[in-house]
Amino acid sequence: MSQARFLHRQALYLRPDPARVIVRPFKPATEPRDLNPTDKTRANHIVERVLALDPEVTANLLADVLANFQGRHRNLLETFEFRADEMERALAAHGAFSTIQRQLIGAYFLNEYSFEASALFNPSIVPHPDQSGAPKDGLRFVLSLRAVGEGHVSSLTFRSGTIAADGSLAVDPTARLASSPRVGRHMPGSSGGTVEITFKEEQDISERVIFPVTESQSQGIEDARFVEFIDGDRKTYYATFTAYTGRAIQSELIETRDFLSFRMSPLQGTAARNKGMALFPRKIDGKYAMIARQDNENLYLIYSDDLYQWNGGQAILKPQFPWEFVQIGNCGSPIELDEGWLLLTHGVGPVRKYSIGAALLDKKDPSKVLGRASEPLLHPEPSEREGYVPNVVYTCGAMRHHDLIILPYAVSDTYTNFATIHIAALMQAMS
Repeated sequence: MSQARFLHRQALYLRPDPARVIVRPFKPATEPRDLNPTDKTRANHIVERVLALDPEVTANLLADVLANFQGRHRNLLETFEFRADEMERALAAHGAFSTIQRQLIGAYFLNEYSFEASALFNPSIVPHPDQSGAPKDGLRFVLSLRAVGEGHVSSLTFRSGTIAADGSLAVDPTARLASSPRVGRHMPGSSGGTVEITFKEEQDISERVIFPVTESQSQGIEDARFVEFIDGDRKTYYATFTAYTGRAIQSELIETRDFLSFRMSPLQGTAARNKGMALFPRKIDGKYAMIARQDNENLYLIYSDDLYQWNGGQAILKPQFPWEFVQIGNCGSPIELDEGWLLLTHGVGPVRKYSIGAALLDKKDPSKVLGRASEPLLHPEPSEREGYVPNVVYTCGAMRHHDLIILPYAVSDTYTNFATIHIAALMQAMS
């Protein structure tokens, strides 16, 4: 069956926008590591220079900073003061700062960062926790996206939107501003530790940007695979993601119930040392279940009693068709259908061309493969081959809506589009 008969590409493009900026800490040092002695010396030199200024000059300098930046960020003076307080542990003993001095000093230890200047890609989609205002027989959704800016640093950003009863999609306009969360409790550990972060309710979901906050994430929070996880009456949104230091990777987990407060924790075990883990949306026989690719080639099914500990696993899918001979991986969490678990996959073929495929797993025993698409559901069209990484279509998670699969997907690691897939026709293609 040809792709066109059951898959429909939308024309709903989400492209990177370099005008979207946040302020992030500048120590001066590579974030988010602690300051070394040289960094501390430089920081104190900056403070000494500010304190030596005439008060009128200090006030004029702060006014000039505000004239340049206040309309680009929310609560900028508050952010300056918060940053100055953060820097106190690195500063030598000093007299009390005036309010204006503290605000100006804080400004010197921040820099503006265009977090999606290079790319906005690898999306996943889940139902919005707040369905008020959803279309009749439709729903609201949250879309997560990997954003890449200067230095190829990846962060996590969001969009909201709606799906109508007929499957037509709309993405809400982005907020004019963008903001980082406040970091709350940080419980250090050997793999980076657990961190709790919080946004303010008045910050629109498209305004919220989760930037690396631990050493293990210092070069990026990559490819979050969000899933709505149901455990009895409790609904939690989990996402596995790849934490990247610039040298090493590890799988980590982010969890939230409202997309305002988040908890990020490293995953432990032999199966968590690679990337591309995806959690099933509910427990199976009382255990958590995960699809993973710890050997860089095949897909494994893993069970665990502990959400944060993953070992072993059983290989259930291996490269079989020419378009996936190099390797296969998952494209997000399995989707529960009447027929079984729909697992979207990616395959890598000749000239490192990425395509999206599918497999159907038994609902009671997902180690049993009931069907598999012999041809890709989605592959790069001629118009989708150019970008930061050519010849790639990729997704980190789709969602069911009535008789459709809503599939957001990235194009050449650069921008994002959407497609819809008719479930019945897809099932026929895998039979």
